[in-house]
Amino acid sequence: MRNAVRQPNLNSLKMFDAAARHQNFRLAADELHLTQGAVAQQVRRLEADLGYQLFHRRARGLDLTEIGRSYHNSINRALTIINEATRELQPGGSRITLSITPSFASKWLVPKLTSFAREFPDIELQTIASEGIANFRSDGVDVAIRQGQPPFGDDLHATQLAALDLRAVCSPALAQDYATVSVAEDFADKPLIEDSHNLWEALFDETGTKPQQRPMRFNQTTLAMDAAANGQGIALAPHILLSSDLAQGRLVEIWRDKRGDQGGYYIVYPRARKTDHAREAFINWALTQV
Repeated sequence: MRNAVRQPNLNSLKMFDAAARHQNFRLAADELHLTQGAVAQQVRRLEADLGYQLFHRRARGLDLTEIGRSYHNSINRALTIINEATRELQPGGSRITLSITPSFASKWLVPKLTSFAREFPDIELQTIASEGIANFRSDGVDVAIRQGQPPFGDDLHATQLAALDLRAVCSPALAQDYATVSVAEDFADKPLIEDSHNLWEALFDETGTKPQQRPMRFNQTTLAMDAAANGQGIALAPHILLSSDLAQGRLVEIWRDKRGDQGGYYIVYPRARKTDHAREAFINWALTQV
């Protein structure tokens, strides 16, 4: 018979939530302003208290177990309710909760937050970085930025922030070897890096190309980009996420996908909600930053 579950403390639940959203202890630690070791230790203690394994530890990150995924869905909703209740007690100002993917947060939003804070000092922007699709009814989210193609739902309003505009990139050293790349078929024999969006796979399926080797796989675009910058192969990613690394010379563009509409990044929010000046201010600001 399984022993009684020990009641977890709130801090360990917050660390588990951050680790589950990022699927990475280091990124969770950065969000919480803690050390990676502290987050990993608290999660291990939580698993011991519960008597269940919540994560599969992989060489390239974390994967939630089936129990861990179910537990995180409930814990994330509970923490959102706590945060919303606390926010309601804070006097003055406007608040907005934004849901985005971890890669979009780190590569696009975070470098621009100083600009937003300077332009709108009275608006508190809370960012939830998660690969999961936001539930506007239960997650306390006001607006989300997601990659895809509309329609996202009859009850949702969507405004395009940026086209997908895919670019194949690699390290400066590897770029010298791939100067002759001109069409998608040229990548069939190259070392490729794939993220969870499977962009290489979709490209090859559409062009009828058969790759000659399995790509290196990551669950987040940021990790795929970092692997490319470290000379481990060629990544295919949206230009909006690549612009900073291209400007800094960490990555070099060797090919641009010129196919038709492949979707893009969209700002999404519920149609039924009343006009929110903080939300409208954020959307207008975001559109000027692209």
